[in-house]
Amino acid sequence: MSAHPEPPEDTFALVCHRLGDQLEGLALGRWPLPPMGDKDVRLAVRAASLNFPDLLMTRGGYQVKPPLPYVPGMEGSGVVLAAGADSGWHVGQRVAFAAKHGALACQVVLPGSALMPLPDQLAFDVGAAAWVTGLTAWVALAQLGRLERGETLLVHGARGGVGQACVQLGLHLGAKVLATASQPEKLADMAEQGVMVLPANDFRDGVLAATAGRGAEVIADPVGGEVFTQSQRCIAYGGRVLVLGFADGQIPTLAMNRLLIKGYSVIGVRAGEHGRRFPEMGQAHRAAVQRLIAEGVIRPHIGAHFRLDQSIMALATLAERSVTGKIVVTMPEDL
Repeated sequence: MSAHPEPPEDTFALVCHRLGDQLEGLALGRWPLPPMGDKDVRLAVRAASLNFPDLLMTRGGYQVKPPLPYVPGMEGSGVVLAAGADSGWHVGQRVAFAAKHGALACQVVLPGSALMPLPDQLAFDVGAAAWVTGLTAWVALAQLGRLERGETLLVHGARGGVGQACVQLGLHLGAKVLATASQPEKLADMAEQGVMVLPANDFRDGVLAATAGRGAEVIADPVGGEVFTQSQRCIAYGGRVLVLGFADGQIPTLAMNRLLIKGYSVIGVRAGEHGRRFPEMGQAHRAAVQRLIAEGVIRPHIGAHFRLDQSIMALATLAERSVTGKIVVTMPEDL
């Protein structure tokens, strides 16, 4: 049974003090740690991975709106420093975690249920980058999208973390995978795996040609905007369009006439909320993703590393969408 001594009063973190479009409300500083309960753990964070909702939250443009001030960051990895008696963890374990926010800090206090074991063969940066995008891809394609072997899957935003996880999982599930990206030349590795890569601004004709005019049965779209509009023109009859976010910054409208004619479904995907609404299914999804990560099916490409004292720059880089793959922030071990 592990003890949970009183944590230090505070830690070092990136703190969002006010919302703004240019990250002007963020600053590095001390952040208070809450007291631990019997089901809680205290972690030394080793790495945190950025996701697009992290950026949207700092602007007030995401459905989750933490009260100010707060610490951004939805996922990370680290080592257990203290564990409550009923937390299910013990001191020294390597773990990954997912939360609504709080990861961009040297230490965090979280419920034990937010943690997952980090396999010894995975580095902390890889472990920090795999869970949110992997879980999103799994819930989207395997659960809600019902992707079947032999179907055609079209993945938008394939240079980003969610897009890359959807491509990897789609191939694993036996689908024919097409992918779009703003700079398709940067996805040569996907092309080598048999993925047809198309430009993000003009993909309709390519999708129809690749499917003999039928269209894609499943479309995973974390981009929105014009990409969603064009997707409605190349979805197969009875297909499923999975809405994973609006990285484009524009929320599109649905052409109801096309939906009526083609009989397709539009499905919103929030993997974390799905797990909260259906806890037993959420546990099964987490177990499935844990296996996929351990087996190397979900293997995030990390396109850039930043230190915690560069975390505002890291978020600015995320906003520019100039990095292929995930952006990871590493933590100092002496704060």
